[in-house]
Amino acid sequence: MSERGSRRTLVGTVVSNKMDKTVVVRVERLVQDQRYKKYIRRYSRFMAHDESNSCTEGDQVRIIEHRPISKRKRWMVQETLEKATSV
Repeated sequence: MSERGSRRTLVGTVVSNKMDKTVVVRVERLVQDQRYKKYIRRYSRFMAHDESNSCTEGDQVRIIEHRPISKRKRWMVQETLEKATSV
């Protein structure tokens, strides 16, 4: 497989897997408040393509930038880092 250049990768948690071959991944980041210098947790939600429908809610996954697959899907699940613990 030839190298495609630098594609962004992000690590996040699957929050929804109700769609076919699509998961919603929540990626958190820490941002410092300008005035009080306190760190605030912010997050973004990305729709990612999951070809095998293997991800479940709560899984820790790595997503990679991809060509547009549909109107809102521009990411693909690269690997599952940690499976959700079923309690």
